[in-house]
Amino acid sequence: MIRATTTPVLAAALAATAALTIAAAASAAPGKFGPLPPPNPAAGPVGTAFQHGDSEASDSTPFAGPGAGAVRSTFAPLGANCASILMGSDGVVQALCSSNADQSPVVQLLDPGTGASLASLALPKGGLFSGVYGYLDNANRMVAVDGRKNLVRIGHDRGGPNGSWRLFTAESTSIASAAEKFCGTPGCDNVVAPTPDHSGKVWFATSRATVGVVDTATGVASSILLGAGEGVANSIASAPEGMSVATTHALYLLRIDDSGTPQVVWRKEYDRGPGRKPGQLSHGTGATPTFFGPRTGTEYIAITDNAAPQENLLVHRTADGSTVCSTPVVAGTENSPIGSGNSVFVASTFGYPYPVDLGPSVPPTADFTGGMVRVDVAADGSGCATKWTNEVRSAAVPKLSLADGGIYTIARRSPGGQPGPDDTYEYTVTDAQTGHVRRAQQIGQGAGQNTLQLAGNIMPDGTLLQGAVAGVHRIASVGGQGPGSSSGGSAN
Repeated sequence: MIRATTTPVLAAALAATAALTIAAAASAAPGKFGPLPPPNPAAGPVGTAFQHGDSEASDSTPFAGPGAGAVRSTFAPLGANCASILMGSDGVVQALCSSNADQSPVVQLLDPGTGASLASLALPKGGLFSGVYGYLDNANRMVAVDGRKNLVRIGHDRGGPNGSWRLFTAESTSIASAAEKFCGTPGCDNVVAPTPDHSGKVWFATSRATVGVVDTATGVASSILLGAGEGVANSIASAPEGMSVATTHALYLLRIDDSGTPQVVWRKEYDRGPGRKPGQLSHGTGATPTFFGPRTGTEYIAITDNAAPQENLLVHRTADGSTVCSTPVVAGTENSPIGSGNSVFVASTFGYPYPVDLGPSVPPTADFTGGMVRVDVAADGSGCATKWTNEVRSAAVPKLSLADGGIYTIARRSPGGQPGPDDTYEYTVTDAQTGHVRRAQQIGQGAGQNTLQLAGNIMPDGTLLQGAVAGVHRIASVGGQGPGSSSGGSAN
């Protein structure tokens, strides 16, 4: 285990191990999942620098997880829910969280051995998503947008009292004028998410569907409005081909023109249904766009629509936006699909009981029944077919390990039949090839340990760090079952 006192030698060993694991995953034999999308040179390590694993939001990782054997789980109470739990090449774990007290964003430095906080830094409060989406840059700094619409890079070192850890703002660039350009008054819009492109510029999207790009070396930012009446309620994704954003009405691919301004390459409307469904946060897709593909890892982009009664998985060709397929999958979801090789995995969140009032939904109520679906794109790209379905009641954003073929998530159980304060949470590993559950083991109970459809990340040593309402679950293998053990089910 790389402790918070990581030395340069141990950090180098960690980086070397990660590089070998990534290379092995990227060169998977025919019939295996993968390859991973191309590494983003402006970001930290593949698999641990983004909430969705990489800038392409594939939700796949090169690292083996805790496996199908017994696991040991500990819970670190933080008084915050942590949506982005990340690790840099230096082995230091950082999290972007939202305070339970007032939903203000806070950056946490976590002990990788326990999940406990080593240092924290509060950021100015913004909109609903200001403590949700962040990433690590290639200098291992947390990048986020604070409530004053500053793009900040948060550094860390041992410059605190008696050599203790500290967090500090290493760089700050205002994007307020570009973010509020089309609504006219200070505070009229909120930045939802930033992500870097492969040239190092940082893109951002706002809740009112303004999309911009900033060069932090010069401070110059520019933006465009995607569509009147559209909104953005999820993260954005970038690949060598461009940046993708899904609004509440359509899926877009954008690039920067010769003047440095974002421009729309293509736009595809989708069926947004009659309203917000129970278990979703907005009236539209619940998905961050997912780049994936069997050759380069970015040939396709996938989202789910908001059609009723069944939502469809939509797969488009990245090059021109042409439709590969529209395939019914689940009643509703708030989670981004997993995409790897020719396969896409969708987990239902329909009816998930979020502990906040999100207003009316269509239908007004629904039971949370869960379920996961695997859909494969035909080898010639001529369409899609459902490969399997299961009944896993996923309560987190699932992750696919290319190293062991497991889909890792936390499932929610309601002993009384209806969601309540005594619900339990189970570490769950699904075989990505067959859909069969390899392992299910209770790791928590009660409202504070609710994983709230948050994203976890698998660390290079095989530990799963998973955010919850009031802290972080740390899950590791025990009893000789090393990372990625496939006992109890077949490996990929």
